[in-house]
Amino acid sequence: MKHALRLALIAWVCLRNGLDQMVLQQLRYPGLMTLARVLVLGRRLDAPRGVRLRLTFERLGPIFVKFGQVLSTRRDLIPPDIADELARLQDRVPPFPSEQAHALIERALGRPIHEVFRQFDADPVASASIAQVHFGQLHDGREVAVKVLRPGVLDIIDADLGLLRSAARWVERLSGDGRRLRPREVVAEFDKYLHDELDLVREAANATQLRRNMDGLGLVMIPEMIWELSTAEVLVMERMVGMPISQVDRLREAGVDIPKLARDGVTIFFTQVFRDGFFHADMHPGNIMVSTAPQTFQRYIALDFGIVGTLDERDKDYLAQNFLAFFQRDYRRVAELHVESGWVPASTRIDELEGAVRAVCEPHFDRPLKDISLGQVLLRLFQTSRRFNVEIQPQLVLLQKTLLNVEGLGRQLDPELDLWSTAQPFLERWMNEQVGWRALVHQLKSEAPRYARLLPALPRLLHDALQAQAGAPAQQAGPSRELMQAVLVEQRRTNRLLQALLLMFFGFLVGVLGAALLLRWQLSG
Repeated sequence: MKHALRLALIAWVCLRNGLDQMVLQQLRYPGLMTLARVLVLGRRLDAPRGVRLRLTFERLGPIFVKFGQVLSTRRDLIPPDIADELARLQDRVPPFPSEQAHALIERALGRPIHEVFRQFDADPVASASIAQVHFGQLHDGREVAVKVLRPGVLDIIDADLGLLRSAARWVERLSGDGRRLRPREVVAEFDKYLHDELDLVREAANATQLRRNMDGLGLVMIPEMIWELSTAEVLVMERMVGMPISQVDRLREAGVDIPKLARDGVTIFFTQVFRDGFFHADMHPGNIMVSTAPQTFQRYIALDFGIVGTLDERDKDYLAQNFLAFFQRDYRRVAELHVESGWVPASTRIDELEGAVRAVCEPHFDRPLKDISLGQVLLRLFQTSRRFNVEIQPQLVLLQKTLLNVEGLGRQLDPELDLWSTAQPFLERWMNEQVGWRALVHQLKSEAPRYARLLPALPRLLHDALQAQAGAPAQQAGPSRELMQAVLVEQRRTNRLLQALLLMFFGFLVGVLGAALLLRWQLSG
């Protein structure tokens, strides 16, 4: 019943704002265009189509607003008038009353606002689908931003997620192609990320981790969280001052190197994904500013850390190898990786998949973003995945969404940006670190504690195994021999590791002694 009421509301809002007319007019069939003119009778649809679409998303709640935010960055897919209007959803959703914000802050912090803040701006500086932000100043003089969760947002999100779950079940029942897309798992991932975004303590933890990861990169700034004033409903953080990244002309007038800014954005994204496996997954322009202060000029300022994505080592490795093979136009390796990872059935013919991948990718190399039709690429990729039964990986859905955001942002900043040539050196360097000497040293360091615990126990384990074999009945001799073999294999592996460590230590020692003798000889000479 609840789902039926929500569906009725969605239909009513769409009809009220004339979305049915917008769809029918785009189909370009004479009969449907006549139907659209008939349906408009009795309704006043004077507002431009972009305004009507934005009002529809605002009225329907957070999930629709987030969809509109993603669409606003895809100017290659939607007309400019709609993209400009949907961009308002990034930080200009109608705010909730300031009195409610005051009450929520006082309830969350357990004391009156004047005891916490020396000064607090009643009017929000930004308002989005989940929360709104006010500026203030603490009694110790620190300038802060205060994020307050929108009241009642959880109930709306749960209702829409319930609809999505029902739709996913129907898709899986009625379509074999739908089962391949694994819609229920995708909705479950979306559910998890949305509910994580509603916990502002989790957002503060995400921001702290990203700040720690990005420290030393020199390309992006993350605000410091004020932990003693942060709860699940209210988050107080360092106030960041910068220029919105969407205001490209103002940035250019301020002296910002826009092409370099676009390249830096690609570097930040690939660093977070492949080096850290922990990435900001809501990178629409409303969450990104650029610093124009002399000390931090041209650095990115990241905001809103409610949604972050994570990748394990296996996913990172397969993705990096896929990207590198793609950049090197080694389509056979791309096909082999898809089979090895289990993303396509093991019975798939490598040569056929190789040819299909080549047909999709080859036309788009060595071309700037302005000359690439992402819509055509996505359509061809979907057709290819359906032909070869490629299973959608739910853990990568958030990465795919973020990649779309990054690509759309790059298109706005620098249409001449060659995404592939910008990313390739970073990935090659990262892969070299994964398989070279640095990787070996890192692996030895990580395994050393395990072997340090194992080495003292080896003589006892060996003695116990021999004693068990000697006293075991004949029918148990087989398993005892297997246990003995396992112990011996482990011992040989440990011995090899010890030999490698000793050789490295003595090599280092000889190098230091040689350098000291050479220095003494030069000084004496």
